[in-house]
Amino acid sequence: MPPRDTRRPDRVAEAVREEIATILTEGVKDPRVTGFITVTAVEMTRDLAEAVVFVSIYAEEPARSTTLEGLQSVGTMMRSRIGRALRLRLAPRLTFKIDESVARAARIEALLSSVRPVDAPAPNSGKTPGAAAD
Repeated sequence: MPPRDTRRPDRVAEAVREEIATILTEGVKDPRVTGFITVTAVEMTRDLAEAVVFVSIYAEEPARSTTLEGLQSVGTMMRSRIGRALRLRLAPRLTFKIDESVARAARIEALLSSVRPVDAPAPNSGKTPGAAAD
């Protein structure tokens, strides 16, 4: 028995991510899908039957929830298109989730900049505090 290709789910996940991004760029017919949507990642199960699609939606909260519902609704259309485009025997079921990492990173950066004094040297500037000047 030949060894299993353990990287195949990763390769298929990347191909699914690219295909969904293309579909969203071309536009979907559901009017609930609004705002700027970025497909940040896709996680596939080992059997390639399911895919969790992480999206970042740049919109206010009510529009984000509505857009997520719209994405779930057009998921079956996307599933069939992905199956044809990637020539998969079984197209994966798509589940969309909001990727909070971008918003979380921006919030952490804002908190750090509010704590750091304005006239303090930048981190990794090579100067040690309390060192005598040459």
